[in-house]
Amino acid sequence: MQPLKYLACYSSDIVQQVQSLVDAGTLGQVLLRRYPSLHDIRSDKALYDYSQALKQSYLRQSQPVSKVIFDDKISLSHQALGLHSYVARIQGRKLKAKNEIRISSKLKRVPEPLLKMVVVHELAHLREKEHNKAFYQLCTHMLPDYHQLEFDLRLYLTCVNAAQCPYQAMA
Repeated sequence: MQPLKYLACYSSDIVQQVQSLVDAGTLGQVLLRRYPSLHDIRSDKALYDYSQALKQSYLRQSQPVSKVIFDDKISLSHQALGLHSYVARIQGRKLKAKNEIRISSKLKRVPEPLLKMVVVHELAHLREKEHNKAFYQLCTHMLPDYHQLEFDLRLYLTCVNAAQCPYQAMA
C-alpha cells in the first residue's frame, strides 16, 4: 500500500497510529463515530448560501464573493479540495474583478464539519493570500477547532485512499 501521503507532515507516532487503524480496517469506523452523519448541502446554490452565511459572520468587511460552486475538475492529485481565485475580466472599458471559490465535488458526501473547514479555509484567502501565521489565525478565529478538522479531513482522505470510507454507502 502507498504510504499515508496525507499525513506526511505529522509525527511518526501519529502516522504509525493511523497506519495501524488502516491495517486493522477500522479507520472508517473511527471517523463514523466522530462524525455520524453527512451534510445536506448538495447544490451550488446551497453551498453559496452556506458560504455567504459564514462570510457574513466573520468577514463582513472583506471583498464580496461572486461565485461558490462544487467543481468536478478539482482533483486530489493536485493537493487541493478547494480553490479561491480572483478573476479579472475586461468588459468594454471597465475592469471587472470577482472572487470565486470552487470546492471539490468530492466533498458533497462528507460530514458538515469537514466541508465547513474547507469553506473557512477558502474564505480566509479573501483576507490572507498566503498560508502564513495570520492566515491560520484567521482560520482558527472563524473555526476554533480548525486544526483538528484539518487533521480529520486528512484522516478522511486516507480512509478514501485505503478504500475504507464509511460514507460512500450512506444515502
